[in-house]
Amino acid sequence: MRNLDLSPLYRSAIGFDRLASLLDNMTTTEQNQPAYPPYNIELTGEDAYRISMAVAGFDESELDIQMEQNRLTVSGKKPVEEGKRNFLHRGIAARNFERRFQLADHVRVTDAQLANGLLHIELVREIPEAMKPRKIEISSGNLLQSKQAEDRSEAGVSGVKADAGRDQAA
Repeated sequence: MRNLDLSPLYRSAIGFDRLASLLDNMTTTEQNQPAYPPYNIELTGEDAYRISMAVAGFDESELDIQMEQNRLTVSGKKPVEEGKRNFLHRGIAARNFERRFQLADHVRVTDAQLANGLLHIELVREIPEAMKPRKIEISSGNLLQSKQAEDRSEAGVSGVKADAGRDQAA
């Protein structure tokens, strides 16, 4: 059993409390979550992922996928059987389940398909344009001289506009 004490991180790092809470939650959640149903997580592209869950015996109407903030929840609920069935051996697990996945920022679900007893959930990470790296051009020359020249040109333009306004009024 692994225990991770994150209290020093809370004391010395400002603004990282969300990260520490996430790590704290993941260690406790992973220990409490059952192994059913089994699943795979694949990297299908540079920013594309696929979660495949073995949900044999479940119909599309019995499965529910919800995304709230950065948490993806997949659950399956079997209806209560009316008639009593007499199994000699029951090896197919048809029990209710709920599986949670913590998603990174800007990851969203694009598609979900049920085929051959596997539920495939397609995910993509889309970084907003404002957060993408951008190239900053470096200008040559003195910044102070450039600013003074810019100020002079703006003063000259506004003076020309003022003269044009007086000419039109006359």
